[in-house]
Amino acid sequence: METLIALAAGALLIAIGIRLIHRLNAQHDARIAAHHFSEPFPAIVRPPGHSHRNPPTAQASRRRLLGTWP
Repeated sequence: METLIALAAGALLIAIGIRLIHRLNAQHDARIAAHHFSEPFPAIVRPPGHSHRNPPTAQASRRRLLGTWP
């Protein structure tokens, strides 16, 4: 009798775990579906006001002065 109760309790815990995982996956899928992606690489183009402080040529000449590699 104790064995049957233990098996029933184990089966109940497994069923509850399966149901919980199923609900979490559905919630995660809903979040992914709600998120609309924009351009494939939005970081390539900087928004206005977020440009580099020094132009690339100034950065390269500074690197040569400091003797850093490359």
